Amino acid sequence: MEFNIEKVCCFTGHRPEKCKGTEEEIRARLATEIQNAIGEGYNTFITGMAPGVDTWAADEVLKIKSENKEIKLIAAVPFPGVEKNRTAELQDHFKAIIGKTDDVQYVYRKYRRWVFHARDAWMVDHESRVLAVFNRSPGGTEWTINYAKMKNCEIVFIVDE
Repeated sequence: MEFNIEKVCCFTGHRPEKCKGTEEEIRARLATEIQNAIGEGYNTFITGMAPGVDTWAADEVLKIKSENKEIKLIAAVPFPGVEKNRTAELQDHFKAIIGKTDDVQYVYRKYRRWVFHARDAWMVDHESRVLAVFNRSPGGTEWTINYAKMKNCEIVFIVDE
């Protein structure tokens, strides 16, 4: 799938257990920032497909996409089968999102210790704006934000308090 990198946003954020706000609060903030991005001409969104912010953001994009066919969703999946260690409910949610995306990019063929960072780097390398749900806790979200800063990407912080 070809796309204009200048009109692409990716998401980064915490897993549910690290989020301080409720799912409903975070989804509402994501929906607002997604609409703001669309209003500024962004039409392609990349989700890393991790439980929590990534899949919540994908759900919000898919709601909009159902009424606006110009909107595209790309799933950046670390490796095939990443969802296998999730609960049945989370596996079903993962598959439902994958079934509605415009493209699936498998970043690596199998698990490696660093594959999640490789997925995050791939997303940042293919976008110009990061929508970041961040509560200043260390981990993958912080790594992705720092990488995006290094690449001079625009970062919109959705503070998770």
